[in-house]
Amino acid sequence: MNSDQRRSIPFGYKFIGGLVFFVAMFAVAMALGAANTSLKDVWQALATDAVGEKISLIREIRLPREIAAIFVGAALAVSGAIMQGMTRNPLADPGLLGLTAGANAALAVTMAFVPSAGYFGIMIACFIGAAVGTGLVFGIVAMKKGGFSPLRLVLAGAAVSAFLYAIAEGVGLAFKISKDVSMWTAGGIIGTSWGQLQVIVPFITVGLIVSVALSRQLTILSMSEEVAVGLGQNTARVKAVLFIVMILLAGASVALVGNMTFIGLMIPHIVRAIVGTDYRYVVPMSAVTGGSFMLLADTLGRTINSPYETPVAAIVALVGLPFFLFIVHKGGKAFT
Repeated sequence: MNSDQRRSIPFGYKFIGGLVFFVAMFAVAMALGAANTSLKDVWQALATDAVGEKISLIREIRLPREIAAIFVGAALAVSGAIMQGMTRNPLADPGLLGLTAGANAALAVTMAFVPSAGYFGIMIACFIGAAVGTGLVFGIVAMKKGGFSPLRLVLAGAAVSAFLYAIAEGVGLAFKISKDVSMWTAGGIIGTSWGQLQVIVPFITVGLIVSVALSRQLTILSMSEEVAVGLGQNTARVKAVLFIVMILLAGASVALVGNMTFIGLMIPHIVRAIVGTDYRYVVPMSAVTGGSFMLLADTLGRTINSPYETPVAAIVALVGLPFFLFIVHKGGKAFT
């Protein structure tokens, strides 16, 4: 879709189309799975006071799981869009630039040294780890003259991520908690509880709201530093707030479902092909599309080898890695 075609359709219609697809994916995700349930069962579980084995399964197991998928998909997609806009780097992704690796390492360290830490404590540790991981990547890149080139950021991100994953693995082996850490960080939403959602969802919701509120400033920032300063933008303050938002979104996602790479890379590229490069449109559309994509990935994970589960992270990576290579091959301009 070229730029003229994108402009010919108002954003409102595109967003409504995205919401319709999202609702359809939610209905499919709630109805399909190892248990034999139907859309009628889903309706009874969500809209009536009906009771029964299938109704309880939908309400207590499938519903919190799909809500987790929605919020994680939205969080990772929006954090990826913010990162790409801030760095003007088409290859930027929370999983590729140290955020998820840092959160993963912090999670392992917390489980080893503070085993009594509750879910809230683990989430705070993931926030700190995400900040440290990203800070290391940007610090390494800033040490060398030449600016934040896409290649340099990706290479630094790969090196720092490998280092932090090694720390997590080493801590797991040393304290004999490798199985616990692996189960948590395997990239899945199986077993998500309402208690976990009560802790995580408010943080992701705040991050998404602030992202939408700052989407205009992000659009200006994505043009160039000079343009942003020339238009009177306090670039340091905007970057600081957006950086905190990225940490909130990525850290909360890792605390909830573990490692999930490539969503933050893929979804913003797909969305920009639909709505253009204005982040006032990219951010909300990324949230809806990211949620829809995670619902689709989770549904596939539960159904392609039913009654066994295929890890959602494996499905995402199966799509994401070729997408990443395609973007690299096209120089980051595959969908513009």
